[in-house]
Amino acid sequence: MVFSNVDAKNSVLLIIDLQELLAPAIKDFPNILKSTLQLAQAGIIHSVPVLITEQYVKGLGKTNQQIKSMLPNAVYFHKTYFSACAEPGFIDKLKSYGKQQVVVVGTEAHVCVLQTCLDLIKNGFEIIVAHDGIGSRNPEHKNLAVEQLRQAGAVISCAEIVIFQWTKKAATPTFKKILPIIK
Repeated sequence: MVFSNVDAKNSVLLIIDLQELLAPAIKDFPNILKSTLQLAQAGIIHSVPVLITEQYVKGLGKTNQQIKSMLPNAVYFHKTYFSACAEPGFIDKLKSYGKQQVVVVGTEAHVCVLQTCLDLIKNGFEIIVAHDGIGSRNPEHKNLAVEQLRQAGAVISCAEIVIFQWTKKAATPTFKKILPIIK
């Protein structure tokens, strides 16, 4: 597959399991949260729909409060499978947006992020993983997941690259709104 720039008009932001009770165990969680919030802010400006998964809320808690506060219009999807795609209705929900590109952040990189992304690739979506927006308890597990995702055809990127690709052009009213996010 030949991959082109990430296009805001053709993107969904998928936030996987950035949950309160899991966060303390995730290596570098503050930076993962920062990258996620940057993508969320830029996504709001570009009208990118947001889908948030929550893995076993009873055990891992709700989505991080900062994310919930920033994205009051996000759609939440509760799951117990590691791959969100295995949950009834998830693929249909994602397809209902009519977008081909899925920008992904979340935890854990080697479990729910990996399995969901592999299944999304199988379902024909273009996957863009924000490397600075994913994490695991063990950094080596994250590295292995990233390598497997790359081999499977996912594009490994970062929040700022996606934001600039969504924005496309400087010296516009949109760019002036984006600038504070990346500074």
